[in-house]
Amino acid sequence: MRPPRMLVVDDNDLNIEVAKYLLTKAGMEVAIAADAPAALAQVAAFAPDLVLMDIQLPGLDGLALTRRLRSQPATRSLAIVAFTAYAMKGDRERFLAGGCDGYIGKPIDVATFADEVRALLPAL
Repeated sequence: MRPPRMLVVDDNDLNIEVAKYLLTKAGMEVAIAADAPAALAQVAAFAPDLVLMDIQLPGLDGLALTRRLRSQPATRSLAIVAFTAYAMKGDRERFLAGGCDGYIGKPIDVATFADEVRALLPAL
């Protein structure tokens, strides 16, 4: 059985490096993308099981990118988790209503992050 594949979409290098390190250490394969065009290319090339989607991306934001992925038959059921510092009342619900399957707030808890991500994985 292959390890779970994660795509981390974030324009902050530190967020990417920390997430990549923690997920890789937990036995997952990780690809990264800093914007929507790179994320679309990685979804096609890497075939992730789950996408950690930053909401505030340059150009096309994470919710618009999520809607785009949901509109395509090949990616309609892809697990997408909002991975964001937006933590105001109602934000989590807005992201779920916008097509995300889950929510992980930043800053992350390094002790529990990989387990949180693993719990959001679809059955493989």
